[in-house]
Amino acid sequence: MFVRKADFKPFEKKVWLATPTMHGEELKYVTEAYETNWMSTVGENINEVERIAAEKAGVKYAVALAACTPGLHLCVKLAGEKLYGKPAISHGALEGKRVFCSDMTFDATLNPVVYEGGIPVFIDTERDSWNMDPVALEKAFEMYPDVKLVISAELYGFSGDIKRIKEICEAHGALLIEDAAEAMGATWDGKPCGSYGDYAAISYNGNKIITGSAGGCLLTNSLEDANKARKWSTQSRENAPWYQHEEVGYNYRMSNVIAGVVRGQYPHLEEHIAQKKAVYERYKEGLKDLPVEMNPFDAERCEPNYWLSAMIIKPEAMCKQVRGEQDVCYVAEHGKSCPTEILEAIFSINAEGRPIWKPMHMQPMYRMHEFVTVDGSGRCRTNAYIAGGVEDVGADIFQRGLCLPSDNKMTAEEQERIIEVIKACFE
Repeated sequence: MFVRKADFKPFEKKVWLATPTMHGEELKYVTEAYETNWMSTVGENINEVERIAAEKAGVKYAVALAACTPGLHLCVKLAGEKLYGKPAISHGALEGKRVFCSDMTFDATLNPVVYEGGIPVFIDTERDSWNMDPVALEKAFEMYPDVKLVISAELYGFSGDIKRIKEICEAHGALLIEDAAEAMGATWDGKPCGSYGDYAAISYNGNKIITGSAGGCLLTNSLEDANKARKWSTQSRENAPWYQHEEVGYNYRMSNVIAGVVRGQYPHLEEHIAQKKAVYERYKEGLKDLPVEMNPFDAERCEPNYWLSAMIIKPEAMCKQVRGEQDVCYVAEHGKSCPTEILEAIFSINAEGRPIWKPMHMQPMYRMHEFVTVDGSGRCRTNAYIAGGVEDVGADIFQRGLCLPSDNKMTAEEQERIIEVIKACFE
């Protein structure tokens, strides 16, 4: 049970991790859809969202979809058919094929691999960016040279060396899918996240940097692939006077009403990024005397969108913490803390934080899947009679890290109270 170390008054109004920030233009475009009666999956709002999304991401085409996950699914389906040909009905485009995937991410990044019958192989995390480690990816290609598809996610809006990952893919004849769901508006070497992959997807989920309450886009430089994704996303209806289908389709297209919200949000993307950056900088300054570090990134090459501010406790400042499948316990210790204690303290003042994404190789459904580190396979590398083991970077970040309240409407005063609560956990 958490025992508050100081008397901190809870917020009357909850401070959330990240919530939508609306401006008014959204209602104009939603009303336009209503008044013109374009309430389905066609209309001017959709056309404009696709145009703006492609322009902002630095690609030629965008396909507006009901969520980012359909975007990733169609990315995977396009890549699978390009690599291995069109599968028979009731079979997936990646059936029996290994796919290299980011390990520390939300499971939506790789669920589409499983939808299409593929076998995820998890690539460990780079400590300096919290993203896919290019060195571990190279090692994975040494172990599995037949792999032809990589899916790399950009965590919390902070990119790793996605350019290097793309170069590695090209050297091995593999396609790259970039999961830029959390990184809209971020750049690497001045190039937008979402523009490095052969295919990419972005998200307009309710807590993202801009939102439609839902929605996402598939990004590509191929008109043929964009049109195929549009067809698939509308149940693959053929050009016939009746409902005729020659391949499997999906009900994945974005609503013109949702598109109206997204269209009204896009002019505020840079404004939201600036607000998120201010949140990150206040945490960085306020916590600088504690044994913690903020999300790492290469300041010379990466311009994040700062979607979620996260921190990691230094190893020597960690109190004892043990996590089970659904429960966790820790032992409070003077001068030390752990993510569980800090999150409980944040919750106690009516604010919201979150653990870091639990790595995919630690998830119950994937525990027997291959996991590749910079030293090779991360599976079965411990032995009761042999000292040493293999470094599991993602598991370590999960153990010591947490996401902080990062709402762009949080005031400086509210954030200062959160910082003081975190400081109290180390007293």
